[in-house]
Amino acid sequence: MIIDIHTHLGDILHEGGGSLIGKTGVRKRRIFDPVSISESMLHRDIGFNRALERLLERWVVNAEQARNATATLENMTRSMNEEGIAYSAAMPIPPYVCFDDLSRAQRLEKRLIPFTGVDFTAARPSGRLARDVAAGARGLKLHPIIQRVALVDRRTMEAVECFSPFGLPVLLHCGHTSYFHRAEAHRQDTSLGAIAHVKELAKAFPKVRFIAGHSGLFEVRETIELLAPLPNVYAEVSFQPPAIIRRLVAAFGPDRVLYGSDWPWGSRLTALAAVRAACRGDAGLERAILGENAAALLGITAG
Repeated sequence: MIIDIHTHLGDILHEGGGSLIGKTGVRKRRIFDPVSISESMLHRDIGFNRALERLLERWVVNAEQARNATATLENMTRSMNEEGIAYSAAMPIPPYVCFDDLSRAQRLEKRLIPFTGVDFTAARPSGRLARDVAAGARGLKLHPIIQRVALVDRRTMEAVECFSPFGLPVLLHCGHTSYFHRAEAHRQDTSLGAIAHVKELAKAFPKVRFIAGHSGLFEVRETIELLAPLPNVYAEVSFQPPAIIRRLVAAFGPDRVLYGSDWPWGSRLTALAAVRAACRGDAGLERAILGENAAALLGITAG
């Protein structure tokens, strides 16, 4: 049973992004996509490192935005079928894509697991969390860069405090990355992806289980150093190469590493191949990372 703990539906960068979910016949526009080059090498650091990403930033952002524009339910379903995915946890980023958008999609595709989010533009940003959980939300997603609210901000702390009694996981974007071109730089704050902020939030709520999205991307060393000692933090491995996944397993333990692809921003197939290469034939470890660990977090039973 493969569970992709980190996926997206809808346009998470623009207002009314939920309207993308129901569209059909959507394909990625043909552009130079340096992310695909990295994927072809399972994200191994063969020249595609942080320095090169900065050099190619304009093309990387183009590729990310093109991938974001393919996040339809039709494409999600096709991807799950092709890669044998049992469940996909779908992440909202309010106010662009909200729980209600994902809940409507889940009625059509029962293999979706909708998370809720916090609309920090609302008067009472945490007011709808209980309602969403009652309606089927299985976790909380926070994206400090796109939402421009730090994980150590008072509003975030209040939201996690409101969410904590439900006993559900909280998936956090971790690591510095850009989603917009320089002309729209005001729409993001890349500094808010700091791993130190994740540590502070996780230590403030030791009973809440946090998932470090992408294991911090290029800041994976800080993720291992700062977050692995915290027993309530899990590492999600999208965009990480096999060698790094092995280091994450050694640091976090085999029960706290989770398969995720960040679809459609990332390739499910690449993430699956990276996990399998990291496991080196250890079937038990592979089962744990690809599904069993996420099933335990989400309360899913086989069959």
